[in-house]
Amino acid sequence: MSSPGEDGSSIRRSKRRAAEIATAAITGSPQEPKEDPIERKRARSVQKKKKTEAPKKSEPPPKAEADPSEIVASDDGLEAGEEEDEQAGETHVLERLSTSVSPMKKRIVAKRKTDAEEDDSCFLGDPVPEEEAKLRWPKRYEKDSAKRVSITNNGKDDDDDVKAKRHYLQARVDRCTYNLYEDAYVKAGEGEDNYICRIVEFFEGCDGQLHFSAQWFYRAQDTAIKNASSFDDGKPDHFHDDRRVFLSDVKDDNPLNCLVSKVHIVRVTPNLDLSSKRESIPPCDLYFDMSYSVSYSTFANMPVEEAETGKLAPKSDIASGSSTSGQRNQLLLLDLYSGCGAMSTGLCLGANLSGVNLQTRWAVDFNPHACESLKFNHPETEVRNELAQDFLAVLHEWERLCQKFGFGNENVLPEEDSSDDDEGPDEGSTVSSGEFEVGKIIDMCYGETSGVKKVGLKFKVRWKGYGPNDDTWEPIEGLGKCEERIRDFVRRGYNKKILPLPGTVDVICGGPPCQGISGFNRFRNYEAPLQDEKNKQMVVYMEIIEFLKPRFVLMENVVDILKFAKGYLGRYALSRLVAMNYQSRLGIMAAGSYGLPQFRMRVFLWGARPTEKLPQFPLPTHDVVIRGGGPVEFESSVVAYEENQPRQLKKELLLYDAISDLPPVANDESRDEMDYLAAPETDFQKYIRLSREELMNLSPTGEMLSQKRKLLDHRPLRLNDDDYQRVCYIPKKKGANFRCLPGVTVGAENKVDWDPNVERVLLPSGKPLVPNYAMSFINGKSSKPFGRLWWDETVPTVVTRAEPHNQVILHPEQDRVLSIRENARLQGFPDFYKFFGPLKERYMQIGNAVAVPVSRALGYALGQAVQRKGDDKHVFILPPDFPNRTIQSEIID
Repeated sequence: MSSPGEDGSSIRRSKRRAAEIATAAITGSPQEPKEDPIERKRARSVQKKKKTEAPKKSEPPPKAEADPSEIVASDDGLEAGEEEDEQAGETHVLERLSTSVSPMKKRIVAKRKTDAEEDDSCFLGDPVPEEEAKLRWPKRYEKDSAKRVSITNNGKDDDDDVKAKRHYLQARVDRCTYNLYEDAYVKAGEGEDNYICRIVEFFEGCDGQLHFSAQWFYRAQDTAIKNASSFDDGKPDHFHDDRRVFLSDVKDDNPLNCLVSKVHIVRVTPNLDLSSKRESIPPCDLYFDMSYSVSYSTFANMPVEEAETGKLAPKSDIASGSSTSGQRNQLLLLDLYSGCGAMSTGLCLGANLSGVNLQTRWAVDFNPHACESLKFNHPETEVRNELAQDFLAVLHEWERLCQKFGFGNENVLPEEDSSDDDEGPDEGSTVSSGEFEVGKIIDMCYGETSGVKKVGLKFKVRWKGYGPNDDTWEPIEGLGKCEERIRDFVRRGYNKKILPLPGTVDVICGGPPCQGISGFNRFRNYEAPLQDEKNKQMVVYMEIIEFLKPRFVLMENVVDILKFAKGYLGRYALSRLVAMNYQSRLGIMAAGSYGLPQFRMRVFLWGARPTEKLPQFPLPTHDVVIRGGGPVEFESSVVAYEENQPRQLKKELLLYDAISDLPPVANDESRDEMDYLAAPETDFQKYIRLSREELMNLSPTGEMLSQKRKLLDHRPLRLNDDDYQRVCYIPKKKGANFRCLPGVTVGAENKVDWDPNVERVLLPSGKPLVPNYAMSFINGKSSKPFGRLWWDETVPTVVTRAEPHNQVILHPEQDRVLSIRENARLQGFPDFYKFFGPLKERYMQIGNAVAVPVSRALGYALGQAVQRKGDDKHVFILPPDFPNRTIQSEIID
């Protein structure tokens, strides 16, 4: 079964005719009688090449572009105008459909000869014997002329392919001799750099014309990276090498005289050590070390080529992919911008289901309440409450200290340490009153701390004779006489892996916040997004990856990173990984497609070292229709089935499936724990109630054990008296909202207005029942204020704020907003997951989280890649019983 969107062919085929019409309207009809038939065919071929992101130097902007001021994103990733998207129509997340066609222009140019010049283009030598040619290029010789199948698009139907009369191994153009499988420049449009190709066929067509088939090389700026190939992050060493190109899977046919000259391209072995890689590059014009596929913007290792045949042999020059730190009991994960830990929780659950023991060893977040939640639910994790840039600084200092004291050197074994250094007062000699002596060092950081605002390296000191409550943070400058204490701390910390060192991290995951793209930011920088301080975390995230060099990377973010400023931030992330020689693959996933009653689309970017198998994206498991979708330019990155591809999908989940078993609570509920009262009613509810041990091991007694636990966090944000009374007025029926209140009418264009025949109703406080802000929200066209959800619906997305003023978050049958636990279930958090902090903070943690079923499916994909299972396609199908499956293989050590 073919994988969806191997090169975007389904999109191109469905767009082809419309593209030809659009081209005809702009450049002149290709059917005009006086037009050269070869040029007419080249126009069609160029359209196809353009639709598969053919390499180019520059491209004119679209004739019409949306006003950037109209693109408004909220802090939780929702876009203003979402209702308009919903009313405009539905897009099936399981099928990639055409939505727009951009005008194409002719770009590959056949060289014209003047009357005084002679076109010497010709084939040399005898043709390839007919039987051999039919074996090597069978599609060219099919008798059914109506069935045209192209090598472009991986052997799928294509109307532009040319039938062959005979094949050759050599050709001459402009007195230059070309051999099959040599690399060459191809004539581009005026003012553009020549294209780069590998010649994979020479043949005379049945039309009598001479052709060559090209497999295209892409420069970095020709790929999805585009304008991000030259970074504006202020770090000149991050630019792409101009000599580096990528061998694509795009092939098409061209007139022989388009060839310009030969180019010497060599293949180089991928290497994360950029200095060693540069030294390994032999003299050449260009070099390549990865392939590029338009589908899912994929940069990946490639099989070794057999120059004699042009076919691909199994991989032989890529290492086996063992862990960089050797065999160990767990694969270690670092969760950056971790929030309360949803992404790493799902990854670990999914990896476990695949047979891989992945453990969240470190987590970093600046929100202290989120850190508290993560630490409670993952007591084995070293949770650091600090800025990511301070974490990066302390990593550099940690490496320096380990090197200084000889830890990390394979020839130096650290001393055994069994002491519990973080509890109780430091034992030892007594200290006179008023004197302080350093007992031991128990932690280190780099940023500001209480009592010491100066940024720099600091150590947390346990004073001799004192307990943890008296610990203080001290700058390193004040500990000049404590080198032995610092050495002891480094020894203990190295043994306990309190901080990662380069090469010791297996996986880094995280979603760097990019608040500079939010619609609430009135001063968004469209020209240089990375110069906006609110987007700098994207740079920090990539710098941590560059320093630690993990085996695998997974980045998550809102879809707006592919929309704002023509997708610059998304392209930047892709570009940085590729510049670091990581394989990479970008996908857009909808949470509802993996077993949740919410739509919620997010962008995910995989990275993998050259020695690893690049993880795939898991195809949807549930039949969900979403409204709106990803950016058209990244349409081939939506994780979806191909049109007409067989599939077996579960029915979509609804609100009832997720929360119907939860006991009723009031607006002023204050309990953090209560009894379940009712048994689970749906498979989702049975699964979500399982304990951590049951989820990891799938114990057959899980359901019985789960019933004994308490229900956590099932309490709503308490509404003020006015809002509570407004909510009580909202009818308990599907679609109910403030428009159902007295005095409101709905007129033309679905816009609300005051009913002049109804006196405005006031609340006991004297404030109006229908507030002015509800009437004016989105120019009076929104039905969201004080909207009530219903049992048979799928919610758009879980939000970070629980106020009902501009969101549909009211319980179907109770006069309150959804509780913390109900929101957590909509995000797929297991019921055992406990949240900390004020109620608003808990809602924020849940709304900002990655949907757990999505990260669980990605964790399964990661586990498959770690074990080198599966094929080399971009996507794969999860097991039919996922996630309720029994582990067939032992956990790897």
